[in-house]
Amino acid sequence: MAKILALDIGGKRTGLAETDPLQMMAFPLKTVLTADLMPILDGYIQEHQPEIIVVGDPSEFTEVETDSTRLIQQWVAKISARFPKIQVELVDESDTSKLASQTLIAGGMKKSKRREKGALDKVAASLILERFLAQR
Repeated sequence: MAKILALDIGGKRTGLAETDPLQMMAFPLKTVLTADLMPILDGYIQEHQPEIIVVGDPSEFTEVETDSTRLIQQWVAKISARFPKIQVELVDESDTSKLASQTLIAGGMKKSKRREKGALDKVAASLILERFLAQR
């Protein structure tokens, strides 16, 4: 089986997470600048050839558009056009940042480290990926 890649896309930063090759567990990967996302995806996809890309969507289960809804839709269109052989799935991302913060606290991460701008994003991406895996 191929890995699954998850993205928590934001206006400034994007968190990335991936599964193991058996698609059983989600692991935070890294946080990158959203402006640099496409070349990073090019490299990741060339190296790992994921089966699915999961994208967190704040409006997946509601009809309410948020500030990031249009951004997510634009990125999904770009990703789908660039990698037409890879399935792109949307997963509800509501509360993932809050849950990511709680996870970091429970894991013993110091407050100063949690304040680093990218610390939450890759954990939020792994939570989005866990939701996807649980829904399958």
